[in-house]
Amino acid sequence: MALSEESLLKISSWVGLEGTGESFSTPVIYRFLEKYVPALLRSITNVHIRGAHKVPMEGAAIFCGNHLGNLDPFIKILASQRPIHFMAKEGHFEKQPTRFVMTSTGQIETFREHGGRDALARAVDVIESGRCLGVFPEGTRSRREKPPLLQTAKTGFARLAARFPDIPVVPVTMSIGARDFMPPGSKLPKPWKRIDLVVDDPISFGEWAQHPKGGAIDDIWVDETAGLEIEQRQESMRSLYRRFADQFIETQKIRGAP
Repeated sequence: MALSEESLLKISSWVGLEGTGESFSTPVIYRFLEKYVPALLRSITNVHIRGAHKVPMEGAAIFCGNHLGNLDPFIKILASQRPIHFMAKEGHFEKQPTRFVMTSTGQIETFREHGGRDALARAVDVIESGRCLGVFPEGTRSRREKPPLLQTAKTGFARLAARFPDIPVVPVTMSIGARDFMPPGSKLPKPWKRIDLVVDDPISFGEWAQHPKGGAIDDIWVDETAGLEIEQRQESMRSLYRRFADQFIETQKIRGAP
């Protein structure tokens, strides 16, 4: 199966996500911290990373992974070796000093009463500006006390991936150690606790969509879908998003996510 560039453009347009029109840049303070803080964190934590060489070091990318603790973004930045701008709930922006940390590092505030529309628009800006976007497909930190800790993925990250079908999606899987690193309710981390991270091969939505074990669609499917009524076409796209999200979670399980 194969998808032409024309078909990929159609899929992208059907997603219905647009940016704000404002360019996005990584704040100066974040660029400064990114040069020094990761080395410091590696020296005082027990984080073990496999597959770090698979991270694309240039251009836009979408980093996705399971969510076990409040410090997960910092741990994922260790693996990425690049500044990542995460979509985060509004609660992280309400009080200082957390608000200062979030705004000064260019994180994206998600207002749940708006369904995340504003945040998704800004996420589009991040990718169009060639930056790295961070998304937790589960939507929120898992509060389960015993495995399986993985939750069903929401499809917002799949929509973003489909909006940019040539942009690499980088899976980053964390082991149960991340929960031990800073247990729910704890105010201080336990940096001696071991955390294992696995960075998988990046895959774009376009590559996944045409793979027989992925979306399994081709130009004929795209042409037929283009002829459908808008609601039917949207339903077909929602089905693709759900399949992408479910397979992503399965990949996380295979890589050791608890």
